[in-house]
Amino acid sequence: MPATSPAMDGPRLEPASGGPARRLIVFLHGVGADGGDLIGLAPYFAERLPDAAFVSPDAPFPFDMAPFGRQWFSLQDRSPNAIYLGVTAAAPLLDAYLDRELAARGLKDADLALVGFSQGTMMSLYVGPRRAAPCAAIVGFSGRLIAPERLAGEIRSRPPVLLVHGDADPMVPFASLAQAEAELSRLGVPVKALARPGLAHAIDEAGLLAAVDHVAGAFGA
Repeated sequence: MPATSPAMDGPRLEPASGGPARRLIVFLHGVGADGGDLIGLAPYFAERLPDAAFVSPDAPFPFDMAPFGRQWFSLQDRSPNAIYLGVTAAAPLLDAYLDRELAARGLKDADLALVGFSQGTMMSLYVGPRRAAPCAAIVGFSGRLIAPERLAGEIRSRPPVLLVHGDADPMVPFASLAQAEAELSRLGVPVKALARPGLAHAIDEAGLLAAVDHVAGAFGA
């Protein structure tokens, strides 16, 4: 699939201010969902960032384990190498999408925040630090850092990261939170980790409020 794939599109909201976008917040959904899954978070961020536009693209590939939904990469083979290959296949598509969305608004990476859930977190943590210029912030809910052993040799930028994970997550091991925090910190990435007691594979109010604070703070709001 070429990097200009038209599949990378989805719901979007323009700034609450009614003016031109001065910030861009990109939501990256989890496996089996689509862009509509996270766009509902936009109003919470818009309260603090009325000049932000929001996009929530559908992942580029159809979900291969159900007749609906999208995926960034397949989970039929969950071996580390298969997941790594899936992430690296999707990464250029996401990079190209981010470049197009920024260029369309005359914005730069410093005006960009990535907010991911599950697979979307894995894509955010893979693509964000490998972009030449740092984005303003990354938020990762219920995800993990893919191929951490490769990041030291490939990291190009160090945007501030907030990781949020429920300790009752049955889908992505809760231990992924500490592992990602440790590796990112080791590489000089500013990172904060928030564990949510009793939370399964989901986003709760406390995690959402922390995410809004993280992104708004990164933008100086």
